[in-house]
Amino acid sequence: MATFDVFNGDADGVISLVQLRRACPRPEAKLVTGRKRDINLLDRVDVQKGDHVTVLDISMRSNMDDLNRILDAGANVFYADHHNAGDQPQHDNLHAVIDTSPEICTALLVDDCLSGAYRAWAVTATFGDNFPKIARAKAAGFDLPVEQLERLGMLVNYNGYGADVSDLHFHPADLYKALAKFDTPMEFLAGNKTVINKLNNGYESDLATAQNAKILDESTKGLVIELDDAAASRRISGVYGNQLAQEYPNRAHAVLTRNGDSYVVSVRAPLSNRKGADDLCLQFETGGGRSAAAGINILPEGDVDRFIDAFIGAF
Repeated sequence: MATFDVFNGDADGVISLVQLRRACPRPEAKLVTGRKRDINLLDRVDVQKGDHVTVLDISMRSNMDDLNRILDAGANVFYADHHNAGDQPQHDNLHAVIDTSPEICTALLVDDCLSGAYRAWAVTATFGDNFPKIARAKAAGFDLPVEQLERLGMLVNYNGYGADVSDLHFHPADLYKALAKFDTPMEFLAGNKTVINKLNNGYESDLATAQNAKILDESTKGLVIELDDAAASRRISGVYGNQLAQEYPNRAHAVLTRNGDSYVVSVRAPLSNRKGADDLCLQFETGGGRSAAAGINILPEGDVDRFIDAFIGAF
């Protein structure tokens, strides 16, 4: 019997698995992950009857064909996620914890499953997924170093962005392994300065690049910016979008990062009304996500004006 842990390479996916494996260790599990936008991960999972597959923070909608293949092969699947799921299959071997509410993340779904046993990790992931208000509410009464957890969550999330894993400071599987050695993020922060220092230094350098972004469209309701074709831009794009969303909560944001003759797009709905990002991005062939935050993997250069028009119409 084989075991697979399949997870998004961002803070929500990585730390959701940290919580589960602190509670229920499976050292034999094969880790299947990648950069944040590498979400069609179930096509890498070959199973036999009786195998166990855990899937965290990747769209069921985008992986539906392979999910059905895995279930039909007789594997047992635990699936927790908060993205647009499409029509969920009804199968005895599937235990799905899906909630697409605008103010939820996968780590909080896992936290509920574990009755808050690893709340500090859940709070860290929630900060990383750009839900600071909810993270602070979940931290209340637990005597946690909130500012440190907020920074750690942001840095783990920052590490997940890139056009390829070669853009990342750490492969998400390696970062997961580093985090999963510790019962709490506070223990990790005290015991692994090398990882934190590398992420901190990289983030500060990349942020300086993003602050010189080209403005493509700006109004009181939305901002669309363009980042250059560079590894620094690809790493900072999502986290910078989160930062802008926090600074201007009544405005929507789109970060277009050039990649050759196309763009990778990150969209953030206004924090004051976390709706519409997925509907906007699903108008484009490689778009997807959730209502509060979504993206487009490949936006051809010729579709930029169409995207901006759709963005203005959506928000």
